[in-house]
Amino acid sequence: MENVLVVEGLKKEFKLSKKQQQIEKTKQKTKIAVNGLSFTAKKGEIYGLLGPNGAGKTTTLRIISTLIKADEGDAYVCGASVKENPEKVREKIGFLTSELKLEDYFTPNYLFDYFSSLHGVSEEVAEKRKAELFKKFGIEDFKEVKVADLSSGMKQKVSLVISLVHDPDFLVFDEPTNGLDVITAKTVTDFLIDLKNQGKSIIISTHIFSLVEKICDSVGIIINGKMVLSDSLEKVKSGRSLEDVFFDLYKQEVGEDA
Repeated sequence: MENVLVVEGLKKEFKLSKKQQQIEKTKQKTKIAVNGLSFTAKKGEIYGLLGPNGAGKTTTLRIISTLIKADEGDAYVCGASVKENPEKVREKIGFLTSELKLEDYFTPNYLFDYFSSLHGVSEEVAEKRKAELFKKFGIEDFKEVKVADLSSGMKQKVSLVISLVHDPDFLVFDEPTNGLDVITAKTVTDFLIDLKNQGKSIIISTHIFSLVEKICDSVGIIINGKMVLSDSLEKVKSGRSLEDVFFDLYKQEVGEDA
């Protein structure tokens, strides 16, 4: 099966402020968030990037989405280099993060129209997609409500819908169910499966074992910025629970007392 994503030797180092040094409990002035990361994801599958908080998942997805630049290495989305041709990559991807902050003053209706226009989607196509997505996620009754007055779950739904305005081939979702109630989380996960069935390619980051086991075809386990194992979910598990596999690898990487 064709690779939709090829990641080659990504490295990213950040400077730490004094406050961040206190949080990290370190005197080091820099932190390597991603360290020589390489993996591939196949077309038409859901790939799960699994790891604890601070493992480098979000940094990796931001590099893939061209939001930040890697210090070393490259990634190719549908054959386009994030380093050499970021504009082409942006045309092909939809990016969703729980950290996406929608402007409080605007409504879902306005935001969908704005981002559709930004992506060059015709008014006719945009209206059709908006009607379909708003109905599917129950946004229709809230389309003229300001973002500031929406629940956190509804904000997440609006963010998801906005990431799909241009009907991208490749979707990048950073912790797509983070902070959601069980009903909204199920709506999102069911939709991810539906998107895969439509032929879309998806990469998600998460720390939730059950989510990976439910929807992912392949999984990469990332610890301290390094990819320690990447393969099909079936091969990674090898008849065991994903949780057991993960913690065995985690102990090997950080020590037996972890």
